[in-house]
Amino acid sequence: MKKFPKLNFGEKMRAKFLTFALLIAVSFAFSQGRINFVEYDLPNGLHVILHEDHSAPIVAVDIWYYVGSKNEDPNRTGFAHLFEHMMFQGSANVKKAEHMAYIQKAGGTFNGSTNWDRTNYFQVVPSNQLELVLWLESDRMMSLNVNQENLDNQREVVKEERRWRVDNRPYGTQWENTFKRLFKVHPYRWPVIGYMEHLNAATLDEVKRFFETYYVPNNAVLVIAGDIDIEKTKKLVEKYFGDIPRGKYEIKRPNIVEPPMTSQVRDTIYDNVRLPAVFIAFRIPKDGERDYYALDLLSNILGSGKSSRLYQKLVYEKRIAQNVNVFTIGMEDAGVFKIDAYCAIGHTPEEVEKEIWNEIEKVKNELVEEKELQKAKNQTEMQTISSYQSVLQKADQLAHYYVIHKNTDEINHELAKILSITREEIRDAVVKYLKPENSVVLYYLPKEQRASK
Repeated sequence: MKKFPKLNFGEKMRAKFLTFALLIAVSFAFSQGRINFVEYDLPNGLHVILHEDHSAPIVAVDIWYYVGSKNEDPNRTGFAHLFEHMMFQGSANVKKAEHMAYIQKAGGTFNGSTNWDRTNYFQVVPSNQLELVLWLESDRMMSLNVNQENLDNQREVVKEERRWRVDNRPYGTQWENTFKRLFKVHPYRWPVIGYMEHLNAATLDEVKRFFETYYVPNNAVLVIAGDIDIEKTKKLVEKYFGDIPRGKYEIKRPNIVEPPMTSQVRDTIYDNVRLPAVFIAFRIPKDGERDYYALDLLSNILGSGKSSRLYQKLVYEKRIAQNVNVFTIGMEDAGVFKIDAYCAIGHTPEEVEKEIWNEIEKVKNELVEEKELQKAKNQTEMQTISSYQSVLQKADQLAHYYVIHKNTDEINHELAKILSITREEIRDAVVKYLKPENSVVLYYLPKEQRASK
């Protein structure tokens, strides 16, 4: 692996924040045109996407590995998320925690994330520090320090994170309790963060094999967006990634088809909570399908903000709920439509659930109003435009469309598809998917209620 040349950090540039006026200009430019990019493959299989944007002297480097929790062994869950932490533990030419120190010293920011379908690592730095980031990313791709000490340290970090985010947080288990009932055979059934017993049982050989299988150039997409010169950047990519060999193990993709639900799943969870809550979830089509877009628009109509139908009905009019949210989750193999409602003091999940189903039935029997749909489309359009107001956001979206949609140029077409959804399509999607036999209903009740029964 090539050594990175010593940098003169005294001459480094610091990233500048975009002004409000520039944000408006970027929004207008996107609404009037398209996001241009160049994409190609290196001989070792690394997919590269480059986007040139000189609006600010910064650059985002966002590398996606096509591995998420769904690629894990059912008896060794949590590995993908574990590597979100392991990847900062040093490599052949970078000591433990030095990756972060290099980026901070260069005036940049960094982070990583994991979900069901992919893991990514991203940095935003002044554009004259691009070569630094490419060196850092290539070094850990080729030579990450996967040793017993790092495994033991980061395993404990992840276990503590699980305690904080899931086990000891009110309603913290509702996500995994929902997903393991929605999915019986597909790998989406286990949590991204993994189960404690699997993290405890993980061996160094198992973790090494996972890294050597998935964290390889032929299972990655490298997106560079910002103040770059395309041809010069291609040369830098070749310099730092071109000599990394392809992975030596077969990359297996889950091809499990989840059978349709035929009956409603209901359960009651007694938790360390003060207020009862009801969580209703439906299995819906995957991200990118027209029915997914239709239901995503409906989620805005039903539960996005205080003017939404369910918020008005449950919180303001009936006063039986303290809060309600409706949203969709788009994944590569499936989608989830989810309604979360937290009861007001003195009211029960049964009361709240009844009103939710009543509102769903209204959508089946009466088309949503044109002004409601237009408002939802306006919200979606604004959210889409806002998501392209920074080079990091654009880099992330370019990677998303390549990995999840299998078509990078979908970044320039998806919004038009969403805006073409009709009221009739929303009604038909609700009839097809938002039905009791395709749902999971969970009641969360205070622990003391179980003790009193």
